Amino acid sequence: MNAHPSPEPCPSPQADATPAKGSALEVLGAFLKLGLTSFGGPVAHLGYFHTEFVLRRRWIDERAYADLVALCQFLPGPASSQVGMALGLGRAGWWGALAAWLGFTLPSALLLMLLALGMSQWTGLATSGAVHGLKVVAVAVVAQAVWGMARALCPDRLRAAWAIAAALLVLAVPSTYGQLAAIVLGAVLGRWVLKLGPLPAAQHQHYGVSNRVGSCLLLVYAVLLGLSPWLIAAYGGSLLAIASQVFQAGALVFGGGHVVLPLLQASLVPGGLVSNDILLAGYGAAQAVPGPLFTFAAYLGAAMPAPWGGWWAGLALLLAVFLPGLLLVAGVLPYWESLRQRAGVQRAMAGINASVVGVLLAALYDPVWTSAIHSRLDFGLALAAFGLLVLARLSALWVVVGAALCGWWFF
Repeated sequence: MNAHPSPEPCPSPQADATPAKGSALEVLGAFLKLGLTSFGGPVAHLGYFHTEFVLRRRWIDERAYADLVALCQFLPGPASSQVGMALGLGRAGWWGALAAWLGFTLPSALLLMLLALGMSQWTGLATSGAVHGLKVVAVAVVAQAVWGMARALCPDRLRAAWAIAAALLVLAVPSTYGQLAAIVLGAVLGRWVLKLGPLPAAQHQHYGVSNRVGSCLLLVYAVLLGLSPWLIAAYGGSLLAIASQVFQAGALVFGGGHVVLPLLQASLVPGGLVSNDILLAGYGAAQAVPGPLFTFAAYLGAAMPAPWGGWWAGLALLLAVFLPGLLLVAGVLPYWESLRQRAGVQRAMAGINASVVGVLLAALYDPVWTSAIHSRLDFGLALAAFGLLVLARLSALWVVVGAALCGWWFF
């Protein structure tokens, strides 16, 4: 039976809605299908979700879905995965949120961990032409992300100029601190300088999370984020410290999965846990698997050397990178409707988004370009891949496979 009230009389735009309930097993089945077939990145994932859960299954209505997408775009973390976890939460409670995450995430995570373990067993694989092709195609993928995000998130000269300044700052301070400084300064710039119109009011959806529970989840998020630097310093070199670095990266990623690349690179490469070559090869391969790009963290965990690397490390880093996104989206849900109407919050987020473009632009040069482009042939392959992605709009899956084959043939 439909749990929504009858449309007669017409409710107020601010009326609350309660989604129909189902089982965690139902949620797992629905999201496992998407986890096996959802290629194309977070924007495509949101389209798949809309088709599956708004149009076909009718778990949520159009306005509530748009409101949920707006929230997850506003928060740091993997937007499409956060939408999925919230849909599971609304459908079947906390077990539903877990089922949605498992179904959507595990297929790609397992594939990437298998690749990482294969590279550790067969050392020649890491330096093969096919893996070099994956590194080269990563240049095209990141360039496409920079291009698309710049057009969407830097629509005026002020934000475009700040994106360039943020890139220069990150290049000048090539560490997590430089990236965090760029994001914080972007928030300050947006809050006090940008002028934006208010968002329209929208219907707010109940997801079974009370204000008290939401506050507790946000407190857990803040405590874990605050403890991360101490854990990294106190337990440096341990899996706990590494997971804390990855948690920190997952907690501070604005702008989607592509932006997690520079944060994870800054966390793991300088300490020698993963080489730039291994990192970029996995990042290129991540474009060819379905599901969220954040599963790249599982690849890095599995690729680390003994005694840290392997299946358990991959699963630990997978949990670490997704946990902050779940805590945030579930914690903010009870407060979102009033929060998103605040002009200061909207302006700060616009400034952060411009910073995100700058962080990704800096990552396009270092480590992506510097680690992959060494010859005219490399540049030609990257340029061809970029053209196929941006102009021909070919699926990233086929571009990645083609680049790996070209690398195997020519390098």
